[in-house]
Amino acid sequence: MPPPDPLQRSYEELKTAFGNQSLFEDKTWQLSPEAWPLTLEQQAQLEQIGTACLEFHQALEILYTRSWQGKNLLRNKPLLAPWIADYLDRGKPAALIAHARDPKNRGAYPTVLRPDLLLTEEGFALTELDSVPGGIGLTSFLNRLYSPRGEGPVDADIIGAGDAMITHFHQSLAALRPAVRNPLIAILVSDEAGTYRPEMQWLAEQLQRQGRRVYCLHPDKVFPLDNELFFDVEGTPEKIDIIYRFFELFDWANVKVASHILESWSADQVAIAPPMRHFQEEKLSLALFHHHLLPEFWAENVSRVSWELLKKIIPQSWIMDPAPLPPGAVLDGPRVGGRMLNDWRDLAGASQKERDLIIKISGFHETAWGARSVVLGSDCSREEWLAGVTRALQLAPANLHILQEYRKPKRVQHPVYRAEEVGAVPAPRLEFGRLRLCPYYFIVAGQARFSGALATFCPPDKKIIHGMQDAALLPARVRR
Repeated sequence: MPPPDPLQRSYEELKTAFGNQSLFEDKTWQLSPEAWPLTLEQQAQLEQIGTACLEFHQALEILYTRSWQGKNLLRNKPLLAPWIADYLDRGKPAALIAHARDPKNRGAYPTVLRPDLLLTEEGFALTELDSVPGGIGLTSFLNRLYSPRGEGPVDADIIGAGDAMITHFHQSLAALRPAVRNPLIAILVSDEAGTYRPEMQWLAEQLQRQGRRVYCLHPDKVFPLDNELFFDVEGTPEKIDIIYRFFELFDWANVKVASHILESWSADQVAIAPPMRHFQEEKLSLALFHHHLLPEFWAENVSRVSWELLKKIIPQSWIMDPAPLPPGAVLDGPRVGGRMLNDWRDLAGASQKERDLIIKISGFHETAWGARSVVLGSDCSREEWLAGVTRALQLAPANLHILQEYRKPKRVQHPVYRAEEVGAVPAPRLEFGRLRLCPYYFIVAGQARFSGALATFCPPDKKIIHGMQDAALLPARVRR
């Protein structure tokens, strides 16, 4: 009998592993015997994408700051753009805007970056850049589960093997309080983000086993004493040094201890990651990258390599601003019937081919995550498309939407466990599907460290790829 394949996992082994450890609340997915294979060339590009994403955030801070300060955006020619800050500030509480602009926040970037990459015939397409990403604990768990074993020779390595994600997650946070030895880190998970609480609890437990003081808490467990924040550990108050904020900023108003967190931050008693800077959580920043007035700004503020890469992988995107235009003016948007748009409602007349576009809310809204606001024009009726356009314009006074070119994921193959009949033990079958890849980059010592990737392999009929029960969730491996 040949030795077991060190790169494959049996259905029974996977079922037992997930049965013993809850990672997502009330969520299930399909199982596969193998991690997702990447080429060395893809791995190298993913490394470059991490660097480009960090440079993008650094340039975005400059863009937002110069905009609200009324400063020139370019080095050698005049360009003022107060409308950029207006877009990014729209619908946000004044206190949150003031906090984001606080000089103490200068140079504060998300500690974890996760772009959503679709695998297309032309390569990767970056459709979103998440600064509060789920899946850190799940991907770390999968990296362990699928790591090669010593039964025989292997020709591939799991990205993030050796608990790299867990280590880099802690390093990226501990660096925020370098003077504190073994800082106490509280991962705060709100009710809105409660689906992800099990994976963050698992992540905290793994770090505790390494002697790290990391706890996953509900925000209500935190209480103030003077300007410091505490929570009870077996009846003893423990001071919190760092808060990892695992919830979007639209949910900030539901956090009872919110004002005390800001007071403690202002007194330099606690660090917050990701920083509470609203402009870092807006999808419309990708539309700003493609805005016809701003190519020189981006060329001046990111490296040549990153600029060329971002131009290639970020789909063309536009901000759906319904502000009235002067006579004869046209919108910065796609064409319908060969003509430029005078009104976003003109999109209603687009043919199905011209509707190869996605509408999604930019941010600061409960539908801004989990694909809940997404409308794909080519995959819905004309009436549904018009309803999506209308809703986007109606919400625009407080919540802007973006329109984004749809880049169709290509059909690829991967083995998935399927039962031939009810009650039978599933066997691996090679199936066609489409892929979303989510690489995780942790900012350590000013560098974006590529520490793992979560692959979502969906059935081929799914146009919008996200975590769903008929998708397989896998770590990524690289062939040597």
